Amino acid sequence: MDFNNTKNGDALVVIVSGRMDAITASEFDAQCQSWIEKSETKVVIDLSGLEYISSAGLRSILSAAKKMKGAQGELLFCGLSGMVEEVFNVSGFAAMFKIYSTTEAALAG
Repeated sequence: MDFNNTKNGDALVVIVSGRMDAITASEFDAQCQSWIEKSETKVVIDLSGLEYISSAGLRSILSAAKKMKGAQGELLFCGLSGMVEEVFNVSGFAAMFKIYSTTEAALAG
């Protein structure tokens, strides 16, 4: 799994690509911890490059969201498609998180 982080105003935009599974979910956890340590409060996660997400990936996202909320921050998601979008819908994550079609929409929202 790869991360490409860029700052856009008061938001950190993180483009995630690859697979988020039992092997790589800990990388997402570590990234989230670094965002909190850097006092990021608005993180837009672009999942357009994510090919696969497992239940371990979902647990990692849920854990990250709880940590961000505890630090008075929030995670926003965009770019979901295909299997990743389906997993978010079936798991109920689509109802739990703010999800936008594009990075621009997430930044404006």
